[in-house]
Amino acid sequence: MATNTGKLRYTTPGIPTADAERVVDLLQDRLHAANDLHLTLKHVHWNVVGPHFISVHEMIDPQVEEVRGFADELAERIATLGGSPQGTAGSIVENRTWGNYSIGRATTQEHLGALDLVYQGVITSYREQIKELGELDPVTEDMFIGQTDKLELFHWFVRAHLEDKSGELSTADATTEKEAAAAAGE
Repeated sequence: MATNTGKLRYTTPGIPTADAERVVDLLQDRLHAANDLHLTLKHVHWNVVGPHFISVHEMIDPQVEEVRGFADELAERIATLGGSPQGTAGSIVENRTWGNYSIGRATTQEHLGALDLVYQGVITSYREQIKELGELDPVTEDMFIGQTDKLELFHWFVRAHLEDKSGELSTADATTEKEAAAAAGE
C-alpha cells in the first residue's frame, strides 16, 4: 500500500497526527484504485465489441465519470488532512497491489466477466478499509461508504449480464480476469 512521503505538518482539528497519517495512506490507496479503475473502465468502453456493444458501451461511460469523481474527492480529502495526493501514472503502477487489466479487444460478455473480478477486488478492499476507518476518521469512513455504495451498484449492473434466470453467475468459479472472460463468453 502507498505510504505518504513525509510527516504531516498539520491536519484537521480533532484528529491526532498519527491517525491522520494512516488515513492519508488509506486515501492514497483508494486514489490509486479509483484512477486505475476509471482508466480500466474507459479501456473497456473503447475495446468492447459484439451484439450488445452499444448497451455496454453506454453503460460504462457513467461509471467512468463517477469513479473519476471519486478520485477527485479522495485527492481533496488527502489535501484537507495535510497530505499531498499522488495521482501520476507512475505512482499508481509503483504502489498498486494488483496487476494490469488483462483483456484487450473482446466481446461484451468477455469484458463484463473480467469486470466482475475487477469490481470484486475494488469493493473488497474498500470494505476492509472501512472497518479500519471506523476507529480513525468517521468523515473519511463516510466517504468510503458512499463510494462503495456506488461501486456495488455498478457491480450489480455488470453481474446482471452474467447471471442466468436462477441467479447463477457464469463467472462463479473464475479466479483470473482471463478465466472470467472465457467463462462469460461461453
